[in-house]
Amino acid sequence: MFIVNDECFSVTDTLECGQIFRYEKLDQNSYGVFSRDKYARLVTTPQGVQVYTDDEGYFRNFLDLSGNYAVRVKRISDISPVMRRACEAGKGIHILNQDLEEMIFSFIISANNNIKRIQLIIGRICDAIGESTPYGKAFPTTEAMASVPASFFAEMGAGYRAQYLYDTAQALKNYPLSELKNASTKQAREMLLRFKGIGPKVADCILLFGMHRGDVFPVDTWLKKVYHAYFEQGHKDGELSTFFCNLFGNDAGLCQQYLFYFQRKYGQTQANRVQ
Repeated sequence: MFIVNDECFSVTDTLECGQIFRYEKLDQNSYGVFSRDKYARLVTTPQGVQVYTDDEGYFRNFLDLSGNYAVRVKRISDISPVMRRACEAGKGIHILNQDLEEMIFSFIISANNNIKRIQLIIGRICDAIGESTPYGKAFPTTEAMASVPASFFAEMGAGYRAQYLYDTAQALKNYPLSELKNASTKQAREMLLRFKGIGPKVADCILLFGMHRGDVFPVDTWLKKVYHAYFEQGHKDGELSTFFCNLFGNDAGLCQQYLFYFQRKYGQTQANRVQ
């Protein structure tokens, strides 16, 4: 067990902001978190967050505990009144360092889907072909994902995404992931868009949550609402990601999470209060 004392780290905010799907709320103050074949239990106490795990190094990196979020929160808060409010709402969010292959498959499943259903589909796939660990089933390896037919993913509830999962698993079997990881953000996005089932928004989610690229801004219905409420300048939907990336630079991904969390938490109740 190790303890995290950081006013800019909240377990709830970090896990429930849409960037991760394999977690479970154990009780009012604790969560269980899975990443590949790793597991940690996170307990929020008055003394800080207690992290129970067999692999401290992995989860220190996974939780991005070396990132200086206090400095980033201050910098982002100074941008505008709405960003100050967004930071107040979500300053406990850390951008997790998640497994790239797990994120590719998970965010293909996420397309036009809701979080509860995404979690159920991923859970069924893990239970069926994931390796056993002392804490439950691991996320399947790419080899395991490639060993089953498209009909398997359909049976797991993936719907039209089943063929995408199958095709991507086949493509990833011999794919040089090091080239993807070492590419520029622009090049990596272009490479991701070649996979079946990965469009611009899913590609940006993979870049942010699977490759920790801060210079991306995934846009969904929540962020469209944010744009029209606080940033309206007449841009088309397809231009919003570029608009926000130009506005926020290398903090774009973190700003996206703050704004996403702010909009989901408060919605239009705040629209007339922030100028």
